Amino acid sequence: MPGKLDRKTVAVLATDGFEQVELTEPVKALRNEGAEVRIVAPKGGQIQGWNHHDKADRVDVDVTLDQADPDGFDALVLPGGVINPDALRLEPKAIDFVRSFVQSGKPIAAICHGPWTLIDAGGAKGKRMTSWPSLKTDLGNAGAAWEDSEVVTDRGLVTSRKPDDLPAFCRKMVEEFAEGRHGGHRSAAE
Repeated sequence: MPGKLDRKTVAVLATDGFEQVELTEPVKALRNEGAEVRIVAPKGGQIQGWNHHDKADRVDVDVTLDQADPDGFDALVLPGGVINPDALRLEPKAIDFVRSFVQSGKPIAAICHGPWTLIDAGGAKGKRMTSWPSLKTDLGNAGAAWEDSEVVTDRGLVTSRKPDDLPAFCRKMVEEFAEGRHGGHRSAAE
């Protein structure tokens, strides 16, 4: 039986400090639907996961940001963890990579602290979003309408708050990724 995401290639952008289940569960859901999933990171080798405040597993990097071509991907996943998105925000190549998805209208799924990276890439303005509660002010200052919900979807952008939201997040992520491009993540006012 064909999967909903057959012939789709999905980038998961992460670096050291990602929340383990916020990477592994979406990857599993995507692969179960037939997607080819590639872990993209600023460096090659492996990146270190975390389980809240404790080190978890290391994950193999499939392609570095230097080698990653956004045009080769149909969708993007931004896992959370505090360290991961905060470090990615300091990587100009990571911001450019995310910005290319924002501007092209390709679907994006971001959980927990993952939306931080979207702020710097211009992907929050004019969007309905959720996140870990500590990002509420940051997202509001970036022009997003923040809400405390299990999952929020707005024109191809899927966001959730925390690991407990993963079942709903993964369902909506698969649905949006199957739909494909949504004509850009720009705000309605632009």
